[in-house]
Amino acid sequence: MKELVTTELKLLYRRKQELVNPLLFFVLVCSLFPLAVSPQAERLELIAPGVLWVAATLASMLSLDMLFRHDYDDGSLEQLAFGDQPLYLLMLIKIGCYWLMSGLPLVLISPLLGLMLFLPYEAMPTMLISLLLGTPVLAMLGSVGAALTVSLRKGGVIVALLVLPLFMPVIIFGSSAVVAASQGLPAAGQLLWLAAFAVAGICLAPLATASAVRIAVSCD
Repeated sequence: MKELVTTELKLLYRRKQELVNPLLFFVLVCSLFPLAVSPQAERLELIAPGVLWVAATLASMLSLDMLFRHDYDDGSLEQLAFGDQPLYLLMLIKIGCYWLMSGLPLVLISPLLGLMLFLPYEAMPTMLISLLLGTPVLAMLGSVGAALTVSLRKGGVIVALLVLPLFMPVIIFGSSAVVAASQGLPAAGQLLWLAAFAVAGICLAPLATASAVRIAVSCD
């Protein structure tokens, strides 16, 4: 298992440019809001939770198409689908490594962007926790759509249409948790929902992704 994780991380690192683009997009979107709306701290503080979460969601969607694309093009995805290793475990490893290389950097840079948007200091821990819980869910849900559309030439837009409705509960609970924390209200309920989504995603998303991969390679 350790070898599988190491190999997957090395493969993702070779395509690091594709993973840097979502991070740059996240930074640019958050940076443009003060110019487009208002530089006043009072206004930015109100919209900061929604801006951060929407920007993180859109940035996560940018790199979904490449999750299985290279493996499909070189034929390795078909070998994984019909190999001896449990496909559930392989999908879980691929999704986890993908999140480490694409989702975790978004989480780590979010406090700086939160400061730029005048997010209250007391809401920073909640924002970090919500993104730590929510972005893996986005990756797991997105992996199902990416697997279903991997055989299509231009599946990026279709992936977005498939997974965006599934992202809505995560965005709602994630942003509302940060809003509650910024107003001095308890946010434990929203965070527990995100944690429940994460646990359910770990149990179910790799199974759904594995099934989608088998369908994609069988229909090719």
